[in-house]
Amino acid sequence: MIDVKTLCLGVLSRDDASGYEIRKEFEDGPLSHFSDAGFGSIYPALKKLLEDGHIIMLPQGGDSRPDKKVYRITPAGRHVLYQALTRQPAQDKLRSDLMFMLFFGHMLPPRHLDRILGDRIDHLQRAVETLERSADRPGNAGEKFVDGLSLATYKAALTYLEEHRHELVGAALMENKVAE
Repeated sequence: MIDVKTLCLGVLSRDDASGYEIRKEFEDGPLSHFSDAGFGSIYPALKKLLEDGHIIMLPQGGDSRPDKKVYRITPAGRHVLYQALTRQPAQDKLRSDLMFMLFFGHMLPPRHLDRILGDRIDHLQRAVETLERSADRPGNAGEKFVDGLSLATYKAALTYLEEHRHELVGAALMENKVAE
C-alpha cells in the first residue's frame, strides 16, 4: 500500500513544493485520483521524510509573511520512491460513502435518493469535462495514461448512473409504499 510519505515523494519528484502545494495536488491536481491526503497526514509525513534525509527544506523568505517552507526530494528520497514504485501494488479497494448509501438506497426517501444520484451525475459530468479539457496538457506518458483511465472510469460510472438511476429510485418508491 502506498503511504502518505511515498505520495509526498511522488509529488516532490515532479518539482519542489510547499506542504500547501502538495495538498493541492491531492485535492484537485493530477494526483487527486489516488489519495485524499490532508494536512494532518502530510505534515507528519514531511517531518519524517526530513528526519530520514529523503527530502530537504528550502526556506523561502517573504516580504510581510513568515518564511514559506519549500521541500525538495533528495537522491535518497528518489531511491525510496523508486523502491516503492517497483513493489507489487495492493489490490484496489473501492471505498465510497455513495456506494454504501446506494447499497441501502431502497430504504431512503425517493426524493432524497434521486437528489443524491443527481448530484453524483453532475459531479461526474464536471470531472469528465475537466479531464477532456486537460487531455492536451503537457505530461509524461504515465500521467496521460492515468488521465485516460480516469476518464474511462468516470464515463462508465456516469453512463451506469444515468441508465439505471430509475431502477433504484423506483425500488425506493415501492419500499416506501409497502412501509405505509
